[in-house]
Amino acid sequence: MNPFVNVAHAMGTQGGGGGAEGTLMSMLPLILMFAIFYFLLIRPQQKRAKEHRAMLEALKKGDEVVTSGGMYGRVASIVEDVVTLEVAPNIKIRVQKGAIGQLKKGE
Repeated sequence: MNPFVNVAHAMGTQGGGGGAEGTLMSMLPLILMFAIFYFLLIRPQQKRAKEHRAMLEALKKGDEVVTSGGMYGRVASIVEDVVTLEVAPNIKIRVQKGAIGQLKKGE
């Protein structure tokens, strides 16, 4: 008789019928990982996106901004989703509103 069969049989019967408890314990690491990802990655990203949307909604003529590409300019006009920036005297460019990366404080 194989001694490993007896050991395997003994290991399988030690649980005492705790099938639901065993399933929960095996899922616990997965649940913990999801909670950690949520609080460290997902929630802060949602907060930043909400702040960015609020900044874009509050954008007005005369604000100094930096685009996501790094271009500095002053808002000349806003028409729906298009922002016209004055990047130098009498030099204006049009960018999508979502391309505005940040609002610069008075420098």
